[in-house]
Amino acid sequence: MSVTTDIVAKLWNLCNILRDDGVTYNEYVTELTFLLFLKMMQETGRENRIPNGYGWTALASAQGLEQLDYYKRLLLDLGNVQKTSDPTVLAIFTDAQTRLRKPANLKALTAAIDKLDWYSAREEGLGNLYEGLLEKNAAEKKSGAGQYFTPRPLIDSIVRLTQPRPGEVVQDPAAGTGGFLVAADHYITQHTDDLFELSQEQAFFQRHHAYAGAELVPDTHRLCLMNLMLHSIESTVLSADTLSPDGERLGRADVILTNPPFGTKKGGGRPTRSDFSITADTSNKQLAFVEHIVRALKPGGRAAIVLPDNVLFEDNTGRRLRTWMMDLCDVHTILRLPTGIFYAQGVKTNVVFLTRGASDQGNTKAVWFYDMRANMPAFGKTRPLTVADFADFEECYGDDPYGKAKRTDQGESGRFRRFTREQIRERSDNLDIAWLRDVEGDAEERLTDPDDIAAAILGHLRAALEEIEALTEELEPEEGTPADEMEEAV
Repeated sequence: MSVTTDIVAKLWNLCNILRDDGVTYNEYVTELTFLLFLKMMQETGRENRIPNGYGWTALASAQGLEQLDYYKRLLLDLGNVQKTSDPTVLAIFTDAQTRLRKPANLKALTAAIDKLDWYSAREEGLGNLYEGLLEKNAAEKKSGAGQYFTPRPLIDSIVRLTQPRPGEVVQDPAAGTGGFLVAADHYITQHTDDLFELSQEQAFFQRHHAYAGAELVPDTHRLCLMNLMLHSIESTVLSADTLSPDGERLGRADVILTNPPFGTKKGGGRPTRSDFSITADTSNKQLAFVEHIVRALKPGGRAAIVLPDNVLFEDNTGRRLRTWMMDLCDVHTILRLPTGIFYAQGVKTNVVFLTRGASDQGNTKAVWFYDMRANMPAFGKTRPLTVADFADFEECYGDDPYGKAKRTDQGESGRFRRFTREQIRERSDNLDIAWLRDVEGDAEERLTDPDDIAAAILGHLRAALEEIEALTEELEPEEGTPADEMEEAV
């Protein structure tokens, strides 16, 4: 067991202390982030980013009610623009508050954190430690955090295939905890000797301007900023709704890597972006995010998007969006992902790889599909997803990030097949294409862990509810539309 893995396990065990103080799974990592931030600033010699009078030593040495009062005051002041000047620190602590009520529990936490092997943790990387904690939280079904954390083996595979380069702007419009941005930075630093091969100006760009993103949920935004900071990424991820006018502030990108949230906007709300034309009248968030991605890509820019099956087959707005997307972009590869790799196991997902064309017509000539879903293991706690699971797909994809490597159609018995634009047009631009028969039956039927089974049931219920909401939206007439016109449309 690595030092990082050992420390993550010890940190996660501290949730027992927090639960005794009424802190829920949803609040646990956020609460721990505040304490870890202070400790890690001390360990990395960056306490100068914190206002004078605040820091880990003062907090950890305090006792009883005095310590709890100090901690509460610290959280307020670090989020106060009049007392904190560092923008990242300010963003992490904006509206921060502790759920701890018992002084003894705060003391137990600070004492336990102090006892960890921080020397070894620094050697292995504090960013890796924090990501391990986020992954642990995402794997805990009760926390519900899986929706904000894409499995690292999948992220790493996507990054290897899209090959982000120094000088490119990489964007994630649904950043979650920042996994895609961190992985892209890791890939670039690996290929540039930790940026030492770059000029001083180029290295500054990579640290401060190469990454952009937005995250809607405030607590998740905190985790994202902490994750980026511990990986020495100073680029700003906005606390914003990409589907609102704030999304236009993200600007254009060379590479977009993202796993947009599933489902519909609350209350049936529509995007409020003035530049949206295809999805302006739908509450389906995934469809709207696809429009953002296509519009945000620079000509020649590439993207990889995790999307549920319904985006590939939905009629009406979905079909118009796919046709528009295939005109403006070369949608060259679609990976059909196995079930059970996200918290909502009933939701079947894909990765769509595309390149924005220089023109607005006819950019997609053919689409290659890789079926990683049929006849695959039942992924879950007892069989987690690994890097090796993507090896065959990566070999089929090839070494060209634009999907232009030499490829071989494996036929009806293989996993990798090519369908021309004409064949897809004959299918009414339906991109939900499967040809392999799953001879082992549904993977979910082979799940054995109770948490995995419960998550699968919950996922199916959520998916069914979203389909009902989408159908209701399609059937509801626009305000002022005569009933007979609605019936004719239906």
